[in-house]
Amino acid sequence: MFINNFDPVAFNFFALEIRWYSLSYIFGIILAWIYCKRFLIKDEHELKLFDDLISFLIIGVIVGGRLGYVIFYNPIYYLKNPIEILMLWNGGMSFH
Repeated sequence: MFINNFDPVAFNFFALEIRWYSLSYIFGIILAWIYCKRFLIKDEHELKLFDDLISFLIIGVIVGGRLGYVIFYNPIYYLKNPIEILMLWNGGMSFH
């Protein structure tokens, strides 16, 4: 039987805690970006459009993950404390 009790913090960068799930976001986005640029996009104009698109996708992943957490896991708390929605460093990103 496997018990998941590992530390969610991968490492500390000065006062900033880098968590495992943030690394999975970063590596996933970078791998997808490299794959698409190398194998799927051939036209220079499409390449510029893709670079713009990936920027919006990153913002969408962060905002969507946070809103998913706020809406599905603790909406009453965040209705009472709306400024906490912006505090990503306190945890709370849905990615499943």
